[in-house]
Amino acid sequence: MPLDRRAKEEITKQFQLHEKDTGSADVQIAILTERIAEITDHLKLAPKDHTSRLALLKLVGQRRKLLDYLNSTDTKRYQTLITRLNLRK
Repeated sequence: MPLDRRAKEEITKQFQLHEKDTGSADVQIAILTERIAEITDHLKLAPKDHTSRLALLKLVGQRRKLLDYLNSTDTKRYQTLITRLNLRK
């Protein structure tokens, strides 16, 4: 269930810090958020898919670590990112 290339490019263009930015924490968090949303929708249709559930937990943990890193390094960017992505914290 990985994201297709076009979706990743769109997300990257929306959240990149400069023209050649493809791997900043902002972009990574946005991509992880989209993947988490897709897996969550899948689990609503297939509640017994435990492999996907574990993958979801792993992605949520990875996003949490990136959000904590961003919060500790640049709190203002962190605040704007969670607002743009409609995340809680």
